[in-house]
Amino acid sequence: MDVRSRNHVRVTGRAGGPVVVLAHGFGCDQNMWRLVVPILERDFTVVVFDHVGAGSSQLSAWSRARYSSLDGYVSDVLEVCRDLDLGPVTFVGHSVSAMMGVLAAVREPEAFAGLVLLAPSPCFVDDPAADYRGGFSAADIDELLESLDANYLGWSGAMAPVIMGNPERPELGAELTNSFCRTDPEIARVFARVTFLSDNRADLAGVRVPTLVAQCSHDTLAPPEVGAFVHARIPGSRLVTLTATGHCPQLAAPEETAAALAAFTGTTR
Repeated sequence: MDVRSRNHVRVTGRAGGPVVVLAHGFGCDQNMWRLVVPILERDFTVVVFDHVGAGSSQLSAWSRARYSSLDGYVSDVLEVCRDLDLGPVTFVGHSVSAMMGVLAAVREPEAFAGLVLLAPSPCFVDDPAADYRGGFSAADIDELLESLDANYLGWSGAMAPVIMGNPERPELGAELTNSFCRTDPEIARVFARVTFLSDNRADLAGVRVPTLVAQCSHDTLAPPEVGAFVHARIPGSRLVTLTATGHCPQLAAPEETAAALAAFTGTTR
């Protein structure tokens, strides 16, 4: 299957400019970047795509065997980069896609000019023995996944506004709810386990490309301690705390998000 069709790859922006690849998180698609893309297009070649199983990707390409771990998604990211043939790219991974970027950069560092890890979490589960706070106890995650299995649409309606934050702007939570509800429940159940049960803490030290860790000032899913942990474990990384709140700054604060991405990408040329 053609990679660009499989992942609904779209390329816009300034031809010959530094290449920025934007990767969405769980329950979303490339539409989540729509407010950031027009800002970046002025100076960069901008690539957006849908993970298989999301948005307008080829759903026939999805299989539980390939996408029951991050490895299948990482292979897709690298295949998209090779197919673009635009040289090293700055990969911007939101939420779970941040760890896809980490694993891809460890596997093929030559493909990347830089990484931007937006609201990243290498492990959502607390690990008291290692003095690590991921934001959720193991029991919390079990309850979350059981609720998702029992009633995915109900779970989406309850969880999406919590994830989005910004309760004074209910339209943002409604948008994320609608995005979740467009996802096939079977695919969402598998991807949720990949998202919330993966532990990539040990992989961070293997990153050898310039990296920006961009966290939000208040984020229910990825508290500040997580961003600090990621920054401390990736050699030479930079950490920026956005004034944006919630887990989706590309929707809640697109100008601030785009400015942080552009400033970092300009330094990796």
